[in-house]
Amino acid sequence: MTRTGFYPGSFDPVTYGHLDIITRAARLFDKLVVAVGRNHDKTGLLDVDTRLQVLEAALAPIRERVDCDIQLARYSILTVDAAKAAGAVAIVRGLRDGGDFTYEVRMAQTNAALNDTIETVFLAASPAARMISSSLIRQIAEMGGDIGQFVPMEAAEAVKAALARDAAP
Repeated sequence: MTRTGFYPGSFDPVTYGHLDIITRAARLFDKLVVAVGRNHDKTGLLDVDTRLQVLEAALAPIRERVDCDIQLARYSILTVDAAKAAGAVAIVRGLRDGGDFTYEVRMAQTNAALNDTIETVFLAASPAARMISSSLIRQIAEMGGDIGQFVPMEAAEAVKAALARDAAP
Protein backbone atom coordinates (compact mmCIF):
# COMPACT_ATOMS: atom_id res chain seq x y z
CA MET A 1 0.00 0.00 0.00
CA THR A 2 1.39 3.38 -1.02
CA ARG A 3 1.37 6.01 1.71
CA THR A 4 0.95 9.45 0.17
CA GLY A 5 1.75 12.73 1.87
CA PHE A 6 0.53 16.12 0.63
CA TYR A 7 2.73 19.17 1.20
CA PRO A 8 0.81 22.32 0.22
CA GLY A 9 2.13 25.83 0.01
CA SER A 10 2.37 28.95 -2.07
CA PHE A 11 6.14 28.47 -2.57
CA ASP A 12 6.46 32.10 -3.64
CA PRO A 13 9.40 31.57 -3.80
CA VAL A 14 10.46 28.11 -2.66
CA THR A 15 13.03 28.43 0.14
CA TYR A 16 15.61 26.18 1.70
CA GLY A 17 13.13 25.85 4.57
CA HIS A 18 10.57 24.33 2.19
CA LEU A 19 13.20 22.01 0.73
CA ASP A 20 14.19 20.90 4.23
CA ILE A 21 10.58 19.92 5.00
CA ILE A 22 10.21 18.20 1.60
CA THR A 23 13.38 16.16 2.16
CA ARG A 24 12.32 15.07 5.62
CA ALA A 25 8.72 14.34 4.60
CA ALA A 26 10.00 12.23 1.70
CA ARG A 27 11.53 9.89 4.27
CA LEU A 28 8.10 9.30 5.80
CA PHE A 29 6.01 8.57 2.71
CA ASP A 30 6.19 6.42 -0.41
CA LYS A 31 4.81 9.29 -2.45
CA LEU A 32 4.86 13.01 -1.66
CA VAL A 33 2.75 15.48 -3.60
CA VAL A 34 4.20 18.99 -3.35
CA ALA A 35 1.26 21.18 -4.29
CA VAL A 36 1.29 24.84 -5.22
CA GLY A 37 -1.90 26.44 -4.03
CA ARG A 38 -3.35 29.89 -4.18
CA ASN A 39 -3.38 31.69 -0.86
CA HIS A 40 -6.31 34.10 -0.93
CA ASP A 41 -4.63 36.26 1.74
CA LYS A 42 -1.46 36.86 -0.31
CA THR A 43 -0.58 38.57 -3.57
CA GLY A 44 1.90 36.45 -5.46
CA LEU A 45 5.16 37.64 -6.95
CA LEU A 46 5.79 34.58 -9.11
CA ASP A 47 3.06 33.05 -11.26
CA VAL A 48 2.14 29.43 -10.55
CA ASP A 49 3.87 28.09 -13.68
CA THR A 50 7.14 29.75 -12.63
CA ARG A 51 6.80 28.38 -9.10
CA LEU A 52 6.33 24.88 -10.50
CA GLN A 53 9.35 25.26 -12.82
CA VAL A 54 11.54 26.47 -9.95
CA LEU A 55 10.31 23.63 -7.72
CA GLU A 56 11.03 21.09 -10.46
CA ALA A 57 14.65 22.25 -10.68
CA ALA A 58 15.07 22.48 -6.89
CA LEU A 59 13.66 18.99 -6.33
CA ALA A 60 16.03 17.23 -8.75
CA PRO A 61 18.83 16.66 -6.21
CA ILE A 62 16.35 15.67 -3.50
CA ARG A 63 14.76 13.06 -5.77
CA GLU A 64 18.21 11.51 -6.26
CA ARG A 65 18.75 11.16 -2.49
CA VAL A 66 15.39 9.80 -1.29
CA ASP A 67 13.38 6.70 -2.02
CA CYS A 68 10.12 8.55 -2.53
CA ASP A 69 8.06 9.43 -5.58
CA ILE A 70 7.94 13.23 -5.32
CA GLN A 71 5.35 14.78 -7.61
CA LEU A 72 4.31 18.36 -8.25
CA ALA A 73 0.73 19.57 -8.51
CA ARG A 74 -1.27 22.76 -8.47
CA TYR A 75 -4.61 23.34 -6.82
CA SER A 76 -7.20 26.03 -6.21
CA ILE A 77 -9.68 24.14 -4.03
CA LEU A 78 -9.66 23.54 -0.28
CA THR A 79 -6.35 21.99 0.77
CA VAL A 80 -8.05 19.05 2.43
CA ASP A 81 -10.02 18.36 -0.77
CA ALA A 82 -6.85 18.58 -2.86
CA ALA A 83 -5.14 16.17 -0.45
CA LYS A 84 -8.04 13.74 -0.78
CA ALA A 85 -7.95 13.99 -4.58
CA ALA A 86 -4.22 13.18 -4.46
CA GLY A 87 -4.95 10.07 -2.37
CA ALA A 88 -3.06 11.46 0.63
CA VAL A 89 -3.26 10.03 4.13
CA ALA A 90 -1.66 13.15 5.59
CA ILE A 91 -1.10 16.84 5.02
CA VAL A 92 2.47 17.86 5.86
CA ARG A 93 3.11 21.24 7.47
CA GLY A 94 6.33 22.83 8.64
CA LEU A 95 6.52 24.78 11.89
CA ARG A 96 9.07 27.54 12.50
CA ASP A 97 7.81 28.93 15.79
CA GLY A 98 4.88 29.27 18.18
CA GLY A 99 3.01 31.59 15.82
CA ASP A 100 3.10 28.94 13.10
CA PHE A 101 1.96 26.34 15.63
CA THR A 102 -1.12 28.31 16.66
CA TYR A 103 -2.16 28.95 13.06
CA GLU A 104 -1.39 25.42 11.83
CA VAL A 105 -3.21 23.68 14.68
CA ARG A 106 -6.29 25.75 13.90
CA MET A 107 -6.02 24.76 10.22
CA ALA A 108 -5.47 21.09 11.11
CA GLN A 109 -8.55 21.06 13.32
CA THR A 110 -10.62 22.69 10.58
CA ASN A 111 -9.35 20.21 8.00
CA ALA A 112 -10.14 17.32 10.36
CA ALA A 113 -13.69 18.64 10.73
CA LEU A 114 -14.00 18.71 6.94
CA ASN A 115 -12.39 15.27 6.42
CA ASP A 116 -11.40 13.16 9.41
CA THR A 117 -9.62 10.54 7.28
CA ILE A 118 -6.67 12.84 6.50
CA GLU A 119 -4.22 13.55 9.30
CA THR A 120 -1.96 16.57 9.60
CA VAL A 121 1.72 15.90 10.29
CA PHE A 122 3.84 18.73 11.69
CA LEU A 123 7.59 18.84 11.11
CA ALA A 124 9.63 21.33 13.10
CA ALA A 125 11.91 23.47 10.96
CA SER A 126 15.59 22.67 11.17
CA PRO A 127 17.52 25.32 13.10
CA ALA A 128 19.27 26.63 9.96
CA ALA A 129 15.92 27.18 8.21
CA ARG A 130 13.83 28.37 11.14
CA MET A 131 13.90 32.08 10.27
CA ILE A 132 13.24 31.72 6.55
CA SER A 133 9.86 32.76 5.17
CA SER A 134 8.85 33.49 1.59
CA SER A 135 7.34 36.84 2.55
CA LEU A 136 10.60 37.92 4.23
CA ILE A 137 12.56 36.72 1.20
CA ARG A 138 10.37 38.79 -1.12
CA GLN A 139 10.81 41.85 1.09
CA ILE A 140 14.60 41.49 1.12
CA ALA A 141 14.63 41.09 -2.68
CA GLU A 142 12.31 44.07 -3.22
CA MET A 143 14.72 46.23 -1.22
CA GLY A 144 17.73 45.07 -3.26
CA GLY A 145 19.11 42.54 -0.79
CA ASP A 146 20.81 39.27 -1.68
CA ILE A 147 18.47 36.31 -1.13
CA GLY A 148 20.91 33.67 -2.36
CA GLN A 149 21.56 32.22 1.08
CA PHE A 150 17.83 31.55 1.63
CA VAL A 151 16.64 30.15 -1.71
CA PRO A 152 17.97 27.92 -4.49
CA MET A 153 19.62 29.69 -7.42
CA GLU A 154 16.60 29.08 -9.68
CA ALA A 155 14.32 30.80 -7.18
CA ALA A 156 16.66 33.78 -6.77
CA GLU A 157 16.79 34.21 -10.55
CA ALA A 158 12.99 33.94 -10.88
CA VAL A 159 12.45 36.53 -8.14
CA LYS A 160 14.97 38.90 -9.74
CA ALA A 161 13.27 38.52 -13.14
CA ALA A 162 9.81 39.08 -11.66
CA LEU A 163 10.93 42.21 -9.83
CA ALA A 164 12.60 43.56 -12.98
CA ARG A 165 9.43 42.86 -14.98
CA ASP A 166 7.27 44.60 -12.36
CA ALA A 167 9.62 47.60 -12.29
CA ALA A 168 9.66 48.05 -16.08
CA PRO A 169 7.70 51.08 -17.32
